[in-house]
Amino acid sequence: MEVSVLNKGIFQLAIIVFVTLLSPPSLSAQSCGNLETPCVVEGGTYHVLLPETPEPTGIVMHLHGGGSTGGSMLKSDLASEALSRGYVFLAPNGEHPEAKWTKDWSVRADSMKFERNDAEFLSTVLADIQSKTDLAEAPLLLSGFSRGGSMVWDMACWQPDFADAYAALAGAFWEKLPDRCAEPVYLFHTHGWTDRVVPLEGRSFFDGTVVQGDVYAFDPARSPEGSCVQPGHRRASHTLPPACWH
Repeated sequence: MEVSVLNKGIFQLAIIVFVTLLSPPSLSAQSCGNLETPCVVEGGTYHVLLPETPEPTGIVMHLHGGGSTGGSMLKSDLASEALSRGYVFLAPNGEHPEAKWTKDWSVRADSMKFERNDAEFLSTVLADIQSKTDLAEAPLLLSGFSRGGSMVWDMACWQPDFADAYAALAGAFWEKLPDRCAEPVYLFHTHGWTDRVVPLEGRSFFDGTVVQGDVYAFDPARSPEGSCVQPGHRRASHTLPPACWH
């Protein structure tokens, strides 16, 4: 009887170990990513929050505004909303110690140089979180605020396959504006009418050598059939429709 019980116990333990080995990586086993201990990858660091659900809906990667940090987003309403909907919330850090703005993103602009290519860095961050979870095929939303929003526009235009959808708040292209973008994307852009920091009409810095672009100077809805933005849309709403640019 004792041998039988022992064998049964060993058999049950073996099943547990076997199932554990076959299961996808646990989302609860988070060794880095909180405010005090960001995850370190080649080129920089990022923060991450994991939802309680064992099967996340997808990933939201949010890019902070200029002068801020990814850690500052961990207690934001945006993070809470993403987690409540079952999304992993990623918050990379824009770090450029030698640049004019040190907490920034390498947004394309005339007369601006950066020591890090953030398009490559964001790809590294995404690959790292995917390697730690079973989310390689999960949908990704890339969002950003202000300068982070400008980086979102850059990624959507020049690296459209990076994310499944893009969302920018108060940030778009800087001069020189692109003539065209690579392919159609899903892009949501929203902006405050009275925003003076990043005005819709754009503004210049450093004696005009660096210029934030006019949001409406580049039609985000370009397509062979014409614009999806109807005449009068600019006065009708502060939110641009999903883009269908080519």
